[in-house]
This record gives sequence, C-alpha cells and structure tokens, in this order.
Amino acid sequence: MKLSFCLITLNEEDNLPRALKSCADLADEIVVVDSGSEDRTESIAREFEAKWHHQDWLGYVGQKNKALSLAEHEWAFVLDADEELSPDLIAEIRTIKSNAAPTDIAGYSMPRCVLYEGKWIRHGDWYPDRLVRLFQRSKAKFAGGKVHERLELEGAIRDLRGELHHFSFKDAAEHWARCQKYARLWAETQQEAGRRPGPLAPITRSAFRWFRGYLLKGGFLDGAQGWRIAKMNAREVKLKYETLRELNRGTAG
Repeated sequence: MKLSFCLITLNEEDNLPRALKSCADLADEIVVVDSGSEDRTESIAREFEAKWHHQDWLGYVGQKNKALSLAEHEWAFVLDADEELSPDLIAEIRTIKSNAAPTDIAGYSMPRCVLYEGKWIRHGDWYPDRLVRLFQRSKAKFAGGKVHERLELEGAIRDLRGELHHFSFKDAAEHWARCQKYARLWAETQQEAGRRPGPLAPITRSAFRWFRGYLLKGGFLDGAQGWRIAKMNAREVKLKYETLRELNRGTAG
C-alpha cells in the first residue's frame, strides 16, 4: 500500500520539522501546499524531499482539497504542520502499509491529543477529538465553512488506537488570538448561511460549553490546564455569538 502525506503550510518553520520527521519513514511521498511562507518552511520541506507547491489561500477547505488533488497515491494522510504521529500510531500505520490496500475500508480514525502548557490533555472537550486522517482519496473531500472544515468520506471507517499529537498553542496569548480568528471566521460563515441567534445566545451557549467541557466531560481531571481550557472555550463561544449578532446588525468592524 502506497501512502501520500499531505500538508498545508504558512510560516511553519517551528513546527514543520517535527511533523515531517514523524511521518518520513511511512511516506511514499510528501505533498506540501504553501500559501506564501516567508520563513524557512520551504527549505525544511525540501530537506524531507517533499513535493512543494504554492497556492494562494483558498480557505481551509479549498487548500486541503488542493493538496489531495496533487497527491500521487490513492491512500492519503492529511497532517497539520503543528501535529505529529505518536510512536503507537506510527506502528499501526506501518502494519496497515505492510499489507495489501484494504478494499472494505474507506478510512481510519484516530484520537488527537493536545499538549497544553506542558501537559497532555485527555479529558474535556479536547479529547479524544477522534478524526479521520488516513483515507482513500477517491472517496473523500473536505467541505464546510471558513473554519473547522470536515472530511466527507464514503465508506466504512475503522478506529485506530494510536494518538495524533497536537502542539496547538505556545501560550495563552496565542491561544486567545487563535480563538478570535476562528470566532470571526465562524461568525462570517454563519451569517452567510442566514443564521440569526437571539440576544441571550452568547451567554447561554458559552455557559453550556463550559459546563459540558469542565463538568460533563471531566475537564476538571486535567487540573489547572483543564480549568483554563474550559474558560477559554466558553470565552470563544461567547465571542462567536457576539460577533455574529454584530454582523447581522451591520456593526462589526
């Protein structure tokens, strides 16, 4: 079974070496689609003999579909630049690759685990965050809005146990900056779809998000980090709905 690893990048010199090192021994090819990096991203990709392509930003959906379209092999693994395959996941994929390509499986899902403030987060809203990342290209495409794209896959999915490691944020400031970016993109997508939330939505939605993540899903078991994640998630949800209401009123800048 031949396997293409596909990544999209923009100024990822800090993350890319870790991501590519984790998949290099499994990859029959590595495809990198970059939207205009001004750091060492390209030279790092070429050190790993990746196929380098420039593509002006099409949005997350368009950019990832572009990467898939450039892959040579039927089976692909979509890897974000701030992720890496864990040793257990590498071993599972190596076993899959050692056999003939399965005909009864369209894709494989795996849990994603975030390293946050030096701690692996295994409770709350962020875990297990199971995602399909290994799949047949002919049966898959990315869809969705401007943020939080989803993979649409035709066929059976098998679960893997090995984790995909995610190195999302360097600090609280970067975390909040990402929340603000995604909240705006989410609100723009929802406005375009005609969604009009009521005046209490920012409060009720954010309160439920905190309650679900911290209490129902056991975020408190992750200690101080679990508390900060739940609080930041709730803050982001509040901002999403506030921004959407401002856009609907025509007052958002």
